[in-house]
Amino acid sequence: MAGRGGSAIRGSRVGSGPMGEDARGEAAPRQTVTYFCGRDHRSVMTFAIEAQAPESWDCPKCGLPASLDSENPPAVPKTEPYKTHLAYVKERRSDAEAEVLLDEAVKLLRTRRASGDIVF
Repeated sequence: MAGRGGSAIRGSRVGSGPMGEDARGEAAPRQTVTYFCGRDHRSVMTFAIEAQAPESWDCPKCGLPASLDSENPPAVPKTEPYKTHLAYVKERRSDAEAEVLLDEAVKLLRTRRASGDIVF
């Protein structure tokens, strides 16, 4: 098996190249459509001539939505900073409400411990 490790591509012959239009046939007629995103990227997409181009397309460069209108591209969405669980809780409850809930939970815990329940 020493002679079988050559670098020749199997199934091809010397001088053969990629198939051209002669072997494949003519390409279907196409249309090019340009999309514009909020970060001033231009994306040119190619569609079949009979296909209706979509009104919006995700920009391949940044992933933001892009539209056909070069004068008014979709606005860049605002990103909200990461919020912790505590920040969300504080949005829903005031400090006074939190005090009431904490007092109720501590009273319940103390009564369970006093009755002999094992509470960690």
